[in-house]
This record gives sequence, structure tokens and C-alpha cells, in this order.
Amino acid sequence: MHNPTSLDTVCAALTYAMGIDKPKQAAIKNQIISDYVDKIFAGGKADRVIMYNPDAIAQWIYEKYPQIFTAVKKNSDIEVPLSTVMPSVTPVCFGTMYTGAQPAVHGIQQYDKPVIRIDTIFDALIRAGKKPALITYGRSSLSRIYLERNMDYYQYEPGGIADVNARLMQVIVEDKHDFIAVYNGNYDAVMHKTGPESIEALAEARLNGHMYSVICKLVQERWGHHNTLVGFAMDHGCHEIDDNNGSHGLDMDEDINIVHLYKGFPAKEV
Repeated sequence: MHNPTSLDTVCAALTYAMGIDKPKQAAIKNQIISDYVDKIFAGGKADRVIMYNPDAIAQWIYEKYPQIFTAVKKNSDIEVPLSTVMPSVTPVCFGTMYTGAQPAVHGIQQYDKPVIRIDTIFDALIRAGKKPALITYGRSSLSRIYLERNMDYYQYEPGGIADVNARLMQVIVEDKHDFIAVYNGNYDAVMHKTGPESIEALAEARLNGHMYSVICKLVQERWGHHNTLVGFAMDHGCHEIDDNNGSHGLDMDEDINIVHLYKGFPAKEV
């Protein structure tokens, strides 16, 4: 059974968390996230958001291998079960995550990477005087579909997650951005070649969890004067196919059901 709440609810919850208007075509805000924001920030808002985006980690993987995600659970307060959108492929799903709109509205309905022309979370942030940043590598979907905005892009060619994550650490230390989205596609890349449950793929998922914990630790050390929300937010799931390979893109629970995790860090009293 697909999770009842759509991925399209995340975008408006993030803008709610920051106290700005949602993108024009975005669905209503996710109530679990917005209620948590109200509670953790005592009615206040987040002035910093970091969205850590690992690719293709399915809910069934998260639940079947809890030992892989110990670091994520330790650094999260809430779990948000979601249904991603169809087709469950990366540009379609990230298109929905950061517009709050269904694929027929944001315009990407297959594995293609055009620049999205409708209103996005990045446009909403810029209108509100916020400074967003997108940290990606290669020709990944997130490196292409949100181009042509007046924001900071950190892209690495051919690159890899080592460069991306090093830049993320630098950007956090510099503390010049209000909203940071960072992409790690390592699990997805290995899963396609060796299967979702291979030792190699699960090692990459563990690395994603470790990276999320590093982000949370650095936020605590460097951003104590900010209200910060950090998310562990994948785009879609995956399933095994012939020859021990992995895939996704189908309307099946393994590909559709995902779970986002969030942690809020209230500003410390001076």
C-alpha cells in the first residue's frame, strides 16, 4: 500500500518553516513537519534549512536495515512517511520536492532534465530576500532542473560526493546561505549495478547516514545562533531486477514509499 501523504506536501512545509510564502503551484504543507517546526522552535521560524538529498533510499531499505541508519535516527526527531510521484525517477521526483507540484504541473514527466519554469522553492526564497544554494555534481538531475535562478550553484565535473560534501562543510562554516540543498547520488549509482541489498550498496547508504550526522554536528558547532532545520530527504525508492541489478520508476510500493527524517536545532540563548 502506498503511503497516504504525497511528496508534494514537503515544499510548502519548508517555506512554512522559514516563514515565507509557498511557491504558487505548491500543494498544502505537510502537517507532521509544520507541527514539528512549531514545537521545536516554540512558535518561531527557522532562519536556516539544510536539505540533505540522498538518492533512491527506499522506505523498505530503511526499515529492513535499521543498523545502517543508526546515525540518521540518532540525529532525527521525526519520521515522515511519504509517497513519491510517478514515474518514480530522479528528475520527476526532485521536481515535485522543490516545487510542491505534481509532475503534470512542473512539466517533467519522464527521465529528462529540462529547466523547470514554474515557481519553485528557490524562487520563493529569492523573492523573500533569502539566499539559497544548490550543491551537486556531474550532470545529476538537481544540477540541471533548477538552473537559471539568481542563486549560488556549486557543481563539480565530473565530481563526486567527496567534492560535494567538502563544499557543503565550507558553505556551512561560511554561513552566508539561508537554504542549502545538497545531493549525494552514491547509493543510487551502486544500487543500479549491484542491487539494492548488496554489501556495496548498503555501504553507500551507511555513508549517507554518516554524512547526515556530520551535518547535524557541524550545525550544532557553528550555527548555535540560528534556528536550523535539517532534513534527510530522498527522492524515490528502488527494487531488485534480473541479474542482481537495481531499478526504479514503477508504480509499486518499493519505488514509491519513502520516509524523510528531520531535526530542528533551536538557537542557543546568549
